[in-house]
Amino acid sequence: MLITIAISNYRSIHDLVLPLGRLNVISGANGSGKSSVYKAIRLLAETAQGGVIASLAREGGLRSTLWAGPERLSAGMKAGHQPVQGTLRRNSVSLRLGFADEDYGYAIDLGLAAPSPSMFALDPEIKAEAVWAGEALSARNVFAQRNGPHVSILDESGKRTSVLKNLPSFDSMMTHAADPRNAMELLILRDRMRGWRFYDHFRTDPEAAARRAQIGTRTPVLASDGSDLAAALRTIIEIGDDAGLAQAVDDAFPGSTVEIAVNDGAFEVQMRQPGLLRPLRAAEFSDGTLRYLLLIAALMSPRPPSLLVLNEPETSLHPDLIDPLARLLARISHASQLIVVTHSQPLVAALETINGAMSFTLAKRLGETIVLQEHQPPAWSWPARGR
Repeated sequence: MLITIAISNYRSIHDLVLPLGRLNVISGANGSGKSSVYKAIRLLAETAQGGVIASLAREGGLRSTLWAGPERLSAGMKAGHQPVQGTLRRNSVSLRLGFADEDYGYAIDLGLAAPSPSMFALDPEIKAEAVWAGEALSARNVFAQRNGPHVSILDESGKRTSVLKNLPSFDSMMTHAADPRNAMELLILRDRMRGWRFYDHFRTDPEAAARRAQIGTRTPVLASDGSDLAAALRTIIEIGDDAGLAQAVDDAFPGSTVEIAVNDGAFEVQMRQPGLLRPLRAAEFSDGTLRYLLLIAALMSPRPPSLLVLNEPETSLHPDLIDPLARLLARISHASQLIVVTHSQPLVAALETINGAMSFTLAKRLGETIVLQEHQPPAWSWPARGR
């Protein structure tokens, strides 16, 4: 389970370190920075896939995603006694992301490249990375560290050994230094990060793939676009929690049941509802009904992830579905750690009643995303860049 998430200089987030529990709710008004938190966690996951640079490029490049405010907000600026203005920069431009779980921690520092004639001169560079044991990085617990192109690890004898000397600035040590013989911790942590799952705005329009019959294969993990919904639900029925699936459907749509019809290998979701003489086909579902079934399939995976992040799951749902969704999230949080990003206050209120849930309300102050609730900030240190 993740116990800390840390974000620095990403969009409206100047410096944010949050403690996490089994079920975490992030809410706030439009423009408060909720989506930035979601995207930052997803960027971290991309690091383990070797795709963090490409992901930043899809967002417009490092310069478009960097914190646009001053390097430091003085007390006078925060109090409104003096205008917000830039000062002489003391530190290098840096976008930093990190987390700590119950075993390990990881952080990455991305910065601007030196002037170059290369056509890729605007690509960000990975300046530093570190993996450590325990909650917070220190000189005593780091066992893998990257400074510029150089990667070193702590070997079995306790000595620091160089394993890579010319790692390209666009490659992460998580993908190139993980080794079952010399860097097992990196391998374990990389595989954990690759197992994180993200679901964001399923398509439910008339042309959505989830509405059409699709050739079905065993699908323990729903695709991010929900295109294999019928196969995913059938997989839950056959090798997952069939009774739990039926209960989740009945809780949201009393008296209704879900069936999977098969025609020449093509799977299609159907729903039987009280009073109807035939089941409704997926093409006939309301947007809210289809979206809720997609959420059920994502949450009730027979192969639950260690971390599941949902961005605005309440979109297009009828208010009557909010309480069933909260109950489903509460049940699933026993199998997977959840981070739920939402602007639905009824969903926030329902989730806050769950024992152990942690709630964070975001707001903007002088353009910076802050958390309104007071909480004890976790211990946290960023890896230093090499000279």
